[in-house]
Amino acid sequence: MIMTFYKYQGTGNDFIIVDNRLQTIDKKNTKGIKELCDRRFGIGADGFILLENDEDSDFRMVYYNADGNESSMCGNGGRCIVAFAKFLGIIENETQFNAIDGLHNAKVEADIVHLQMQDVLNIETHNNHQFLNTGSPHHVEMVSGISNFEVNFYGSKIRYGEPYNEAGSNVNFVEQIDTNHFAVRTYERGVEDETLSCGTGVTAVAIAMHKIGKTESKNINLKTQGGELKVTFNYDANGYHNIWLVGPAEQVFKGNIEW
Repeated sequence: MIMTFYKYQGTGNDFIIVDNRLQTIDKKNTKGIKELCDRRFGIGADGFILLENDEDSDFRMVYYNADGNESSMCGNGGRCIVAFAKFLGIIENETQFNAIDGLHNAKVEADIVHLQMQDVLNIETHNNHQFLNTGSPHHVEMVSGISNFEVNFYGSKIRYGEPYNEAGSNVNFVEQIDTNHFAVRTYERGVEDETLSCGTGVTAVAIAMHKIGKTESKNINLKTQGGELKVTFNYDANGYHNIWLVGPAEQVFKGNIEW
């Protein structure tokens, strides 16, 4: 079949997005999805996303990692699919959509997409890192000299090591720039490489840095390899609520491919 696809990027985190409201895509074709995401033999992307109809919201997001497997929530992918839904005319400037971790609210202001993330109630604090789930599991570790840090070497060791093992975790390395500004580099499971940006990752970093007292701000700027993102939230004794991931989302191109 000939498949029409769209390529989107959010701070360098790039995705193949397909309108699957007519259910024409074989979602069990793991090998095919992996080949599409291959940067040398396919289109190339960090992930593959299907936009589908949903009974309870404006649309459903189905997300696959670059390895072809359906995965947990992707924050930048969520922002990109909101921009795509607006492009298709499914929504105007505000929406609620369904994803693997539940319902998400979002709004679009020009090329900036605001995505509400799920509440975070549990954060594990260890000697040299924090672990929390922001729709996907994230290891957060502070380092110095982040621009020259060997992200793939150390990230892959942590991702496959104890206590994460087979299930694995995304791994974020962080360096503080200012009182509410942090540099972040992320090794993503499923991509098995550093990505230029990770939405659930910067969300995890912002919350972790507030939790351990590196910042008192609830409006935090995150510098990734692909650009700037912002995370805002409310905090009380029960955890973190009203969490928003904010940043640009852009359609790069449209194409057709035999698949």
